[in-house]
Amino acid sequence: MGRKPAEHPPISARDAGLIDRYLAMLAAERGAARNTLLAYRNDLTDAAAQLGNLGEADRTALATLAKRWADLASSSLARKSSALRGFFGFLEAEAIRDDNPADALARPSLRRPLPKVLSHGDVDAMFAVIAGRIDCASPNPLDLRLSALIELLYGSGLRASELVSLPARALATDRPFLILRGKGGRERLVPISDRARAAVAAWRPHVPDGSPWLFPSGKSHLSRVRLFQLVRSLAAEAGIDPARVSPHVLRHAFATHLLEGGADLRALQAMLGHADIATTQIYTHVDAARLVALVNARHPLVDLKRPEA
Repeated sequence: MGRKPAEHPPISARDAGLIDRYLAMLAAERGAARNTLLAYRNDLTDAAAQLGNLGEADRTALATLAKRWADLASSSLARKSSALRGFFGFLEAEAIRDDNPADALARPSLRRPLPKVLSHGDVDAMFAVIAGRIDCASPNPLDLRLSALIELLYGSGLRASELVSLPARALATDRPFLILRGKGGRERLVPISDRARAAVAAWRPHVPDGSPWLFPSGKSHLSRVRLFQLVRSLAAEAGIDPARVSPHVLRHAFATHLLEGGADLRALQAMLGHADIATTQIYTHVDAARLVALVNARHPLVDLKRPEA
């Protein structure tokens, strides 16, 4: 279900129209995701309700608004400030007003939390549990499903929502990739390992005929909540604290371990479907030592002798 719009006091027809025009621009020109548009609409409508005339607000009015927001979480304050900065930048660009008062708003400093990291040993332990379950003449179909799920999570870095909603024929046995439409409607090409394709091939005969989903459940597909439960249960069986593991943590492990193996950051950005490489760069903290060693060993100046003093 979509996010329920927040209730606000009525705002002027002019402000409502300007907000609509700004959000239409974000959707058409920048491909903003639906949740982003909803959040920005709530933020701008709230600001308009508090100020009475958002489109005509000056620096003093925005500074007052910023003071009212002073106790908000940094993430909320950053989003609200971003919405207003973009809105006033749009008004200036469209010549609706000839100034931009948004410099009165604070620029909160946000530090992205470092991702939880699983070691290669942790991941090996989880796959060992799966191997122990399916290494028999007639493995349980649910274990085959789990094998396919974990192989795709760790082997391709899929988001949980992308994984559980995969169409039944998304993976072709003769094609080592699939094309996904992820966050913000952006399409990306995702490489699929031989292991993952083999795991999906073993699971596919157990998908009911006519199912539109690769991982069906009831009248729909497997839920993200159920996937979360399966991953944590597997972690516990592998001797790993379940609190450390989730589908998203396995996606982080995919990214982290690829970087450790020498993957290019831009290629990783494309595989993960990040719109901004700054999002991908949070993974570089885990491999700083390797990067330093790489510079020391491979930089062209390494072989040049320093001039004697």
